[in-house]
Amino acid sequence: MTSMPIRDPLTDHLLTPQNSALVLIDYQDAQIYSIPTDPDLYVPNAVALVKVARLFGLPIVVSTVQRDNGVNGDTIPQLREQLGDVPSIDRMSINAWEDEDFVHAVKATGRRKLIMGGLWTEVCLALPALDAMREGFEVYPVVDAVAGTTPDAHKWGLRRIVQAGAQPVSWVVVLSELQRDWSRQETAPGMLRLARERGGGFGTEIAIKLDRAVAPV
Repeated sequence: MTSMPIRDPLTDHLLTPQNSALVLIDYQDAQIYSIPTDPDLYVPNAVALVKVARLFGLPIVVSTVQRDNGVNGDTIPQLREQLGDVPSIDRMSINAWEDEDFVHAVKATGRRKLIMGGLWTEVCLALPALDAMREGFEVYPVVDAVAGTTPDAHKWGLRRIVQAGAQPVSWVVVLSELQRDWSRQETAPGMLRLARERGGGFGTEIAIKLDRAVAPV
């Protein structure tokens, strides 16, 4: 039961803590109020995603739209609490990739794999995702942490960016892909805690494993 040697984390084709960044766009009350999907179905997953990024030390880029002019509020408190001192880059542009400060912040991470979430799926996520891929970034939309103005808008927004080359993931996939090996004990306990908090069936499985002392917490 010996794990294979760890691949180069900078050039690995899978997500690693060294090659990925988290990008969250427009998680604000105005967007949430305009989405018919119950926010309890996606906001907790976005919160879990931030916790994953914190656990693995990923750079985080956060953006809001029309906060500074008073039209919209800041990033929702549930996310802001987990983000700590990560600043929100405010914009006037609907497409975040058409804001110089936002693009500079993304490029300044030095990462080419972008784990992305945005409200709405079909606009605030799709437009910058398409532009980022055009500039050579790999985009991973987190499908269970986003939502659209209608079910069809969400579905076709995701399909549009997937057809352009994006690789859809869930927040648990991001967690598992970054961890990859239970022997990486610097993050394994944190992974277990997150899985138990919000992992659904996966979290139940983890709880059973913990009862059997498969991995320490």
